[in-house]
Amino acid sequence: MILDPSRTGTVDFGSYETWYRVTGDLNGGQVPLVVLHGGPGAAHNYLLEIAGLASTGRPVIHYDQLGCGNSTHLRDRGAEFWTVELFLEELANLLEKLDVGPHHLLGQSWGGMLGAEYAVTRPSGLQSLVISNSPASMDLWVAEANRLRQDLPSDVRDALSQHEANGTTDDPAYLAATQVFYDRHVCRVLPNPPEVVATMTQLNEDPTVYHTMNGPNEFYCIGSLRTWSIIERLDAIVAPTLLISGRHDEATPATVQPFYDRIADVRWTVFEESSHMPFVEEPEHYRDVVGAFLAEHE
Repeated sequence: MILDPSRTGTVDFGSYETWYRVTGDLNGGQVPLVVLHGGPGAAHNYLLEIAGLASTGRPVIHYDQLGCGNSTHLRDRGAEFWTVELFLEELANLLEKLDVGPHHLLGQSWGGMLGAEYAVTRPSGLQSLVISNSPASMDLWVAEANRLRQDLPSDVRDALSQHEANGTTDDPAYLAATQVFYDRHVCRVLPNPPEVVATMTQLNEDPTVYHTMNGPNEFYCIGSLRTWSIIERLDAIVAPTLLISGRHDEATPATVQPFYDRIADVRWTVFEESSHMPFVEEPEHYRDVVGAFLAEHE
C-alpha cells in the first residue's frame, strides 16, 4: 500500500541537504514512525510500502540519507567522510528541523544497524525501535553470506570466486551470478516491484556510499564497515525493540541472535515467506506486525 506523500522537502544539514517524505499528519496525534533505509546508500524507495501505516493515522517519515536518492551527492568523498557518526548527526538534524519530539524508529538492513547505534545513546524521544533484517556485526554477516553461497549452483559459485579474485566484480558474468543470490536471499518477488527497481537504479547510478562502506554487493563486504559490530554495546538499549527477519533472509538467525540475547525488552518475528524485504514480500502481514507493536508502545 504505497500512499502518496502529504509533503516532501529538504532540510539543511550543514552545507548539504537531506530530502524527506512525510505521509500523514505530523500533528495528528499519533507518534510518528521514522524509517531508515539500507545500503548504505540505497535510498528510501524500496521501503515505501511501510507508508501504508499512515492509513491508520500514524505519520510516517522516509528520508534519503546523504549521498543517495534526492539528498546531496558527494562522489568525491572517501571512507574518512562516510561514517556512522555522520549519519547519526544527519538523523538528529532531521528530527530537529522537522520538530519531531517523541518518535518510533524503524531501520532496515544498514538502517537497522544505524538504528541500533542511535538507540544505544538512549535518545529521550525514542518510544520504540524496530530492527528489520539487520545483522549485529559484519563478521556474522560475512560468515553467514559465505555459508549461503555454498548452497548456490557450482557454476554460480565459481563465477563469483573467479571474478572476486581477479578484481572484476563489474563483469556481466559476475553481476549475473550476484543476481542469483539476490533472487534467493534479498527479494523473492520476481520481477522486482517498481519501488525496488527504483532503489537499485539509483544505487547503480551513484554507488559511492555503498561501495565505500559496504563493497560491490551484499555478500562481498570489503568496505569501511567490514569490522563494524554493536554486540558489546547492545545492553545499553532500553527502548522496547522488535526484531524482524525473513526465513530466507541474508540476515540469517545467527546474525540477528545477539540483538535478541542482549536487548532487555525485545521480541522477534520471522516472516516465513520472505527474504530480506518482507515489507515487499508479505506487505500486509508486515504492516500488521509493525503497526501492532507501535500501538502497544504509543
